[in-house]
Amino acid sequence: MKGFTDRQQLLAKMRNGESLDWDIIVVGGGITGAGVLREARRRGYRVLLLEQQDFSWGTSSRSSKMVHGGLRYLAAGDVKLTKESVVERERLLTEAPGLVDRIAFYFTFRKGLFPGRLAMTVILAIYDFLAGIKDHRYCNNDQLINRFPGLDKTNLKGASYYTDAMVDDSRLVMRVLQDSIDDGGHALNYTKVTGLLFENEKVCGVSVEDTDTATVIELRASAVINATGAWADRLRNEVNSEKRIRPLRGSHIIIPKSLYPMSDVMTFLHQDDKRGVYAYPWEGTTVLGTTDLDHAEDLDIEASISNQETDYLLNAFNHQFPHHKLTRADVLSTWAGVRPVIAAERGRNPSKERRDHAVWSDNGLITVSGGKLTTFRLIALDALAAAADSLPKSSLVGDEPMFVKPDIRANELLPNNPQWAQRLLGRYGQKAQTLLEESGTNEHISLGETEFCLAECRWAVKYEAVKHLDDLLLRRTRLGMCLPNGGDALYPALKDIFSTERNWDNVRWEEELSRYKAIWQGYYSLPDNP
Repeated sequence: MKGFTDRQQLLAKMRNGESLDWDIIVVGGGITGAGVLREARRRGYRVLLLEQQDFSWGTSSRSSKMVHGGLRYLAAGDVKLTKESVVERERLLTEAPGLVDRIAFYFTFRKGLFPGRLAMTVILAIYDFLAGIKDHRYCNNDQLINRFPGLDKTNLKGASYYTDAMVDDSRLVMRVLQDSIDDGGHALNYTKVTGLLFENEKVCGVSVEDTDTATVIELRASAVINATGAWADRLRNEVNSEKRIRPLRGSHIIIPKSLYPMSDVMTFLHQDDKRGVYAYPWEGTTVLGTTDLDHAEDLDIEASISNQETDYLLNAFNHQFPHHKLTRADVLSTWAGVRPVIAAERGRNPSKERRDHAVWSDNGLITVSGGKLTTFRLIALDALAAAADSLPKSSLVGDEPMFVKPDIRANELLPNNPQWAQRLLGRYGQKAQTLLEESGTNEHISLGETEFCLAECRWAVKYEAVKHLDDLLLRRTRLGMCLPNGGDALYPALKDIFSTERNWDNVRWEEELSRYKAIWQGYYSLPDNP
């Protein structure tokens, strides 16, 4: 199989009464849902994933892109969460090179601010010990400024160096989904679950909106797993009125790499509230993030950065780099994600909330939410464990890899550019070879300062369940966020790809272009300055 589930074919079977009974139905197409699909399929279950928007539309395309253990959690005494996270980080680095990559972090010290050098040295020694590596050291001011030219020297006391990892979170979701589908799983985006089905007061399936025929399809399953993240309370409230999710918004700013090139991550304490802030490289740009605020807006409307958050992040950078001051005019794009945090106590500082996940079982509905991007595999296993009593016994033994290892090496795929080849293998697995073969060499050229290319766009349009232009530019690739003006220079080439691969006529293209521009302007650009 080259691509994703054939949507029309599967829906047609459902309308005709076929493919209506499943072992597991997973609701939610973010990283948690994708992880459940993958682990469920590896255990031999007949499993279907349903997502009301696009895959990774919510939090899983809008994280800070970090695969990390969370030094903050270790400093707060949460050794268990930190150990699970760093062990999973090392596993992902081993299994998915080119998708999850190690990167250097520098935590700066300034006189009078906590933590200082001694405290961080102790924390990092424990951090590395839990991960089974030794990867930290102290850097003096000269070494630090060599890595970050123009850094303000006022009260600067050097930095601690350590490593974590970075990822394109949306591509992580797509890779997990693709490996799951290749293994016999099924996943549909733009397919909304409208309610739960009950038998003897126990959940036995879901109702699905069929937009093509304006009807409802009823699907039965031995277990229904609610993996909808920030939306988890909504579906769970059909069987339990408890409210446990605290949506917290984290916003980010992207600036062109040319304004301040970075190859490492710098983390520092914001001058106003002493929260940790990051400046880091990502997909050929430089990113500033993140904020941590309660998000009271409608979850069905895309989250977006506020003017307050914009000023907060720009001021943070300008305070650290007074000779490289940024203005709103320098911003390429923005993104904001909503974290599904499990609320502990009312009124608690958002940054003090724990980041563990929780699993609830209510009359046959298994709900899982919270947690970290890094530990998605463990979260999926906990959800499946909660559903075990409703499922046939699995024959799976051992701890198999999450990802299917390609049987071609990077230096064999592209001998002249093994680094880019490894990137493609990380994102597409074995399909990277077919991706290159089904496109011309003129489409293998990097676009702008990114490493994305038109061959990836063509592949996504053909095989990755792209329904709208924004699916392609904001999630399958990040070209709409990393190129000027939402990637408008690519419109002619993309119009040709959609025409060739999907038979879009001029009317459809203009409709999609209008839709994309509105989304980009409303949710990935800066808000109007008050």
